[in-house]
Amino acid sequence: MNAARAQVEPIVGRYLNLELLGRPHRLYVEEAGQGIPLLCLHTAGSDTRQWRGMMNDAELLRDFRVIAFDMPWHGKSSPPAGWQSEAYRLTASDYSAMTLAVADALALDKPVVMGCSIGGRIALVFAIECPERFRAIIGLQSGATIDPYYELTWLHHPSVHGGEASAAYVSGLMAPTSPATERWETLWHYMQGGPGIFKGDLYFYRGADGDIRERLAGIDTKRCPLYLLTGEYDYSVSPQDTQLAADRIAGVKFSVMPRLGHFPMSENPALFLSYLKPVLAEIKARG
Repeated sequence: MNAARAQVEPIVGRYLNLELLGRPHRLYVEEAGQGIPLLCLHTAGSDTRQWRGMMNDAELLRDFRVIAFDMPWHGKSSPPAGWQSEAYRLTASDYSAMTLAVADALALDKPVVMGCSIGGRIALVFAIECPERFRAIIGLQSGATIDPYYELTWLHHPSVHGGEASAAYVSGLMAPTSPATERWETLWHYMQGGPGIFKGDLYFYRGADGDIRERLAGIDTKRCPLYLLTGEYDYSVSPQDTQLAADRIAGVKFSVMPRLGHFPMSENPALFLSYLKPVLAEIKARG
């Protein structure tokens, strides 16, 4: 092997032992860079590997400490003890409490929080409920609700390969112009998901507490800046869906990202960064 060609990435992974929702957890956390903490939330059924492009961008890492964690049951984070006797179901309150607990455990001082898909929805919840906790909030593929155009029961069924079914479902949400290698890696993350986890995440996304349309007017962007970025090829949270949400929020900054889909940071990291960096530069300039 030619050692001269080997390259070590700047990403560092550790396990964080903490109590979440009244139970002990062993949570996997990755980070890279220094400066302003930027806490990233992965999509339903996936894990922190979606943020690999950001964690390997030298320019970004000079000013931002990029942090991501695998939610319990996802990626390298195990379920809590006793998981075999329960069904995984994510709720808005649990999602919010878990994210804030991780930020506290890592002693993050007013981080920027950025989430995609279900993470983009919880980003809006943060803007409603606890904007003072963050320096800025960035929602990717953010919508206030989603039409139940898909069936959940078959995502966790003994006759169905849950990972392949989940990947098949999300495959059409990516831009056809995104690099094939990056698109297929994004799908591979879904193929590796634990049984019933994608379905359990979508419980929050489609559940009654996930519909926040009537709460959006309560967002005060003077308390915390809010940015919404949506890929043009996403039909589950289309630019029109995000625009409907943005129309209810005074002072929000909304942009459409051409040639990107539902997983902008994962399906085409380089293109995504070209849209994100101006936003981060503005956040940095605020001090």
